[in-house]
Amino acid sequence: MGYCSGRCTLIFICGMQLVCVLERQIFDFLGYQWAPILANFVHIIIVILGLFGTIQYRPRYITGYAVWLVLWVTWNVFVVCFYLEAGDLSKETDLILTFNISMHRSWWMENGPGCTVTSVTPAPDWAPEDHRYITVSGCFLEYQYIEVAHSSLQIVLALAGFIYACYVVKCITEEEDSFDFIGGFDSYGYQGPQKTSHLQLQPMYMSK
Repeated sequence: MGYCSGRCTLIFICGMQLVCVLERQIFDFLGYQWAPILANFVHIIIVILGLFGTIQYRPRYITGYAVWLVLWVTWNVFVVCFYLEAGDLSKETDLILTFNISMHRSWWMENGPGCTVTSVTPAPDWAPEDHRYITVSGCFLEYQYIEVAHSSLQIVLALAGFIYACYVVKCITEEEDSFDFIGGFDSYGYQGPQKTSHLQLQPMYMSK
């Protein structure tokens, strides 16, 4: 009963992870955040593999999924630190999330709840020609906190998924070991009693 409950819970967690990361992927595409887009894509594939392994009783797939969750938590902790500007990180000057190929910021920067975008003209000389120079004001919630909330949710789901993945792998392994133990008697080559023939051969005499 506990194993079935843990397996069903892991399936539910994988489903929640897919829904949340697909929502996050859409807004990362809109904001041209290439590093998160790549990380989200890999996460989607591995979560699907973990879901398949859970449904089909494949402990190797679930183990790979659990290992990836450790890396996924690490990535999301970095994103949280980036937007909160921990250490030497700066969300305003560092272009890590766009691989330094564009000056785009999070989509939520201009489209957050209550945000008012005002174009600044003339644009500074250092601003690229294909970019707008704007000011954003009036936001009910700053964009960095929205991004931090997204990453924090991913961390919580990943930790829950890791715990249940380890539990399901443990249950599957123990179940396989119990089946091997039950079938182990066959390895001794046990043979049942065999019937012996009571027919005796009698000599035959031929007369000339």
